[in-house]
Order: sequence, then C-alpha cells, then structure tokens
Amino acid sequence: MTAQAVPGAVFGTIGALAAFPLRLAAREVERQHGQLRRGVTRRTTHVVFGRTFLAKAGLTKNGDAGIERRVAAERAAGRTLISENGFLRLLGLMKAPEASSLSRQSLIEQSRLPGADLDLLSLFDAFEHDAEPYSFRDLILARKYAGLVAGGATWGAIARSVHRSGPVASLTAKSLNVGSQHGRPDAIYLEGGQSELDGQLLFDLGMAGSTGDDTLEELFAEAEAAEEGGDHDGAAALYQRCLAIDPSDAIAAFNRANCLRAGGHAAEAAHDYARAIKLDPAFVEAWFNLAGLMSEQGRDASARRHLQKAIALDKNYADPVFNLARLEFDAGNLPEARRLWVRYLELDAESEWAGVAAKGVQFVDMQLARGAAAAQA
Repeated sequence: MTAQAVPGAVFGTIGALAAFPLRLAAREVERQHGQLRRGVTRRTTHVVFGRTFLAKAGLTKNGDAGIERRVAAERAAGRTLISENGFLRLLGLMKAPEASSLSRQSLIEQSRLPGADLDLLSLFDAFEHDAEPYSFRDLILARKYAGLVAGGATWGAIARSVHRSGPVASLTAKSLNVGSQHGRPDAIYLEGGQSELDGQLLFDLGMAGSTGDDTLEELFAEAEAAEEGGDHDGAAALYQRCLAIDPSDAIAAFNRANCLRAGGHAAEAAHDYARAIKLDPAFVEAWFNLAGLMSEQGRDASARRHLQKAIALDKNYADPVFNLARLEFDAGNLPEARRLWVRYLELDAESEWAGVAAKGVQFVDMQLARGAAAAQA
C-alpha cells in the first residue's frame, strides 16, 4: 500500500499502538486527508491491529482465539487489515525494509510455516515485512518460527516474544527454542534457553505525551471489556472518562450511548447518540441506534427521520431499510413499506429477517389486490 491509499480512507484501530501515540497518528492521517478512529464502524475501510491488543490477549485464557475470531470477522467484512508497522510505513513514519520478492505462497512452501500462522505473525509484525512480497530475512524467520510451532509454540507466544530482543530482523542470526522452563511450555528462548524472549512489548520511542495516550488507551480497552462483559453502568462510566480526556471521540460517545441504553438510561443515551452524530455527522450506526431508541419511546416521526438519514449515508446498510419498512407498514403506508422490503431483499436475501420481509411483500400485494378488486366491484 502506498501513501496514495490514505486520502479518503477511514482507519479503525483495534488495540493501542505500541510504538506511537494514537493521537499523533490521527493527526498525521488527517494531514494526509484520511480519518483515524478507535474501534471499527461500517465506514471503516482499513483496520490497524495494535500490538498491545496482542499483549493483553496473552494475559487472558483463550485470548489468541479471540484475536483469530476478530481477524477473521474483519477480513470477512472486506476491510483491509494492517499491522502496526505497516500502518506507520503507510504514513511515512517508519522506513520501509529492503526490497523483497518472495510471495506469500513461496514463503509458506519454503518454510513450511502454516499459512494461518504466517498471516497472524505478519499482522503483529513478527517479520521484517507485514505483507508480501517478503524478504530473504523473512524466509529465515519463517523457518525458525515453523520450528517453534513444530515444538509446541503458538503463533501468539512467538509474536509476543520476538520483539523483546530488539529489531525482528536481528533474530535471523540467533537460535530460537521453545522450552518448558518455569511451567511455561510455549515460552521462547534464545540459544540454549539462557535468555527468555518473552516480555510485555515493545518499542518505546520516548515520545512526549505518551503517558496520557497510554492512560486513554487503557481506559478505552477497559471500557470495551466491561461492555462485552455486560457491566453496562461500569462501561458507561469508563467511556465518560475517555470522553473527559478526548472530547472529540465519537466512538466513545456512541459506545457510551449503547451502554446507557442497555442500562435503561434512555434520555442520557439519546444525548450521547446525538453527541456522537455531532462529532461525526456520517456516523451511520449512531443515526440507526438513535432511531431505534426513538422508536422504543413511540416517537415514530423522529425515528423515521433518523432511519432515512442512515439510509442516505449508507445505501447498502440493510437494517435501517427493514426498520423503516416496518414503521411505514405500521403507519398504513403499504406501497412505501413494500418498496422498502423489496430493497431490503436486494441487500439481504438469506437471513431470518429476509423471510419476514418476503412475507411482508406478499401481505402487501394481497392487501393491494383486494383493494383493487373491491374498487372494481
């Protein structure tokens, strides 16, 4: 990817950047006419996986499986996945490695490293290059990693370990081993086991202001974990602390609104949805969720306006189309309901909701046919 790919791109981050404050990265992305936000929304085109996401996963049971699921989900959504180093190179903030010529398939065949492990190790910068074409040094590393995998190490243990010794490329001249010292069967060691590589990561560039950024990233991650765990009030309080540090964070406002809504605080939730929209007028999920909240309160006219706005912003977003069709049907506007359900079926022809939409079209057709027959009688 070249710098020409930045203009118009919307970057979302999963996990904090280990080597660079997100605030400074966001400033540089904006200078290059793109956008950078924490988290991922429908508008996100590129997802940056920060290496602290990997470090935190190592502290939880089955954390790497969670990373694998998230990577698969973002890839299935059609987004471009970028490593932290790849992102910094894209912005011109990190020097690109030497010229390379090895394809992904060639690296797999010559190293016998499983393709899935290669992709995940690349995504968390365990190679000199974060994507093909790879270098000869990357091939050497891939062979070493393949040996570690054969010895029982996981891709996550390798990725968390290799950065501890300095630049990844320096490992090409070292012998890596997987051992069972200290009750850790997948710890990675240099030479004969004298020096453990494992550590909490990674690069410390000593950039001014990093402490505040670290605090914000920690808070945001803690809020996400609380939200995922069902502690809606606790998560809302943490997102509020994030907003106190960075009042421009539309995703924090949106997430807080979702938590407040789940906790039964409708008025506060509406306020934070509106706040998210004010910060990012193209935040389609905020328009959609605010419409849902209005609908729950019986404010159908307001819900209709918000759904129409969501559809205008993202014509391929099926959910607001379905909900607007339902609103129009309940209001007795059958032709418009039918039009919207037909549109929904163009966007989603297979889900359970598609079955409901198809039945809605059939019902409206039957009602309109009856009306036409009655008019002719």
